[in-house]
Amino acid sequence: MKRILQSLKTGETELAETPCPNVKPGHLLIQTSYSLLSPGTEKMLIDFGKSSLLQKIRKQPDKVRMVVDKMKTDGILPTLEAVRNKLDQKLPLGYCNVGSILEVGSGVKSFQVGDRVISNGSHAEIVCIPKNLCCKIPDSVSDEEAAFTVIGSIALQGIRLANPTLGEFFVVIGLGLIGLLTVQLLRAQGCRVLGIDFDTKKIELAASFGADTVNLSLGEDPIAKAHAFSRGRGVDGVLITASTQSSEPVHQAATMCRKKGRIVLVGVTGLELSRADFYEKELSFQVSCSYGPGRYDSHYEEEGHDYPLGHVRWTAQRNFEAFLDMLASQHVDVTSLVSKRFAFDDALQAYQHLNDNSHPIGIILDYHNNANTASRSKTITLKSTVASKKTSQVCIGMIGAGNYASRILIPAFKKTNAHLKIIACNGGMNGIHVGKKFGFDAATTDVQSIFSDPEINTVVIATRHNNHAQLVCESIKANKHVFVEKPLCLTFNELHEISQLISKNPSLQLMVGFNRRFAPHIQTIKKLLNTVNEPKTFIMTVNAGDIPSNHWTQDASVGGGRVIGEACHFIDLLRFLAAAPIADFQVTRMGNTSVTDDKVTITLSFADGSFGTIHYLANGHKGFPKERLEIFTSGKILQLDNFRKLLGWGWSGFTKMNLWRQDKGQLACAQAFVGAIVNGLASPISVDELVEVSKVTLEIARGHC
Repeated sequence: MKRILQSLKTGETELAETPCPNVKPGHLLIQTSYSLLSPGTEKMLIDFGKSSLLQKIRKQPDKVRMVVDKMKTDGILPTLEAVRNKLDQKLPLGYCNVGSILEVGSGVKSFQVGDRVISNGSHAEIVCIPKNLCCKIPDSVSDEEAAFTVIGSIALQGIRLANPTLGEFFVVIGLGLIGLLTVQLLRAQGCRVLGIDFDTKKIELAASFGADTVNLSLGEDPIAKAHAFSRGRGVDGVLITASTQSSEPVHQAATMCRKKGRIVLVGVTGLELSRADFYEKELSFQVSCSYGPGRYDSHYEEEGHDYPLGHVRWTAQRNFEAFLDMLASQHVDVTSLVSKRFAFDDALQAYQHLNDNSHPIGIILDYHNNANTASRSKTITLKSTVASKKTSQVCIGMIGAGNYASRILIPAFKKTNAHLKIIACNGGMNGIHVGKKFGFDAATTDVQSIFSDPEINTVVIATRHNNHAQLVCESIKANKHVFVEKPLCLTFNELHEISQLISKNPSLQLMVGFNRRFAPHIQTIKKLLNTVNEPKTFIMTVNAGDIPSNHWTQDASVGGGRVIGEACHFIDLLRFLAAAPIADFQVTRMGNTSVTDDKVTITLSFADGSFGTIHYLANGHKGFPKERLEIFTSGKILQLDNFRKLLGWGWSGFTKMNLWRQDKGQLACAQAFVGAIVNGLASPISVDELVEVSKVTLEIARGHC
């Protein structure tokens, strides 16, 4: 199937062939008939991509601060690599999609195969969308008209926040697609409307919808016009749907308003507000968020939990319904907003049209020529079998193509000279991009094809944590070696099943990505500690950084929480350095652990009398090193800062070891795993240790002190 992708690095758009996505639980698989190209939003993304690195920096000063903080702790080279990797990603364009349902995911009861639906799907022949971001189309509304629903819901949500009543005077600043829909919706509610823009064509359209207008290109004064329009009283409210870096629209809106007037920002403007503008009139100012309540809430979108009608009357989906009802009753006209129509195969011409001087309002992409030819293949060949034939004893099937996989894990395995055969991910888009970049033979959305491929003897797993255990078990059952990015699993039952399976298949390598024990600094520390026969004291301080409580890693059922998801690294590290089993542990937590569990102190006691304390804290400053390890033993001390600088006191022949760049051992970890397979060696980390560390981590996270 084809979809439109845009490069963040260059701004170039491409019509790319990608694997067909799988339908997920709570989702719908939709074959597209039309999609609407939004000139404002999509042109802004393309312009950002085409801008220079300096211009990108100027547009995102908050990201600059993050980069500077990372440079201070991780060093320049790793930071630059992370930035380049981020800019190297491809983004799907579009969010106004209409089509018919091909498949219904489990748990979805309100939709059926064949239903015509709108969604916030991208420009693609087939999309997979959460049920709460879809809505059935009334019979009297055409597919082309319905394509305006998501954009219309953005306008509608702004209006709901402004809370207009019949007869009130409202101003709409910016008469692009959202602005013109806002004009019509306000008129349908019985409001008088004044539309403001520079574009004469858009001004004429607003007038045809019943609005008074201000044509800025003719030098008309918006403040004076608004004063006369409101009969000298000041307008009741202003909706700003313009896109500009200037703060002037907000100042003008405040000047136009009556006392206690309402201003809602739907578009993008500068926000240098004057206190006097708002103070004297006690004005309210609010920024509207997309289509309505539920947007960007993973519980609503991904998990399908709706808000109760009695508490949240207008969710994103119910806004979709309301706008479709307005189309069905012909209270809103969208046909006059179509500037141009293109066949989907000519979509790149549509994007060129954005840059001409015609200032298009709405551009429709028509997929009907693709209806019978859209491929539902879940696997795309990236290079010929002959060209990809390799003699490596390790043939890898990669599951997961996210940020960590593409930036760290896959480059590490590529350097081992293993054969990278298939990369699998749910949506398919990242798989194509990452697969081409690192030389995989094929990309797929069909994970089972990896387990059934006789050439693949090794599976590398880098998915969300709740999938790890199942994929590990399937790999072992398919008689394949398996490397899984931490954690190994999320529950004791999963750990027991994995233990049972691997014990019955001792010839298979099972490896968890506990890479820190392979880092050059840690290997040096290990050699130094081997010269000491006394117990050791370890102090591990992890400045983990704050992650929102609604992030997937904080969800116990998906990420397992941060103790299972990340603190396991440091439990394994101390277990490795102590070289003795964990005999006991104690845990002290801070704050409300029912929300997050990321401020915790863990004390481990080892069988040889050593003990270690892990301070895993998310309430520190970003400028401080993320990871610091201190070791006290037999009158000697070692201190490691962020895997860059190691200092020693009291050690014969050792005082310091510095690296130009941070090295947490990811490459050495991958090399050790691949080397063990090739040479028939024992696993780099014994299964007993993996199970021990995983069990202790689960006990700590689940409160089994």
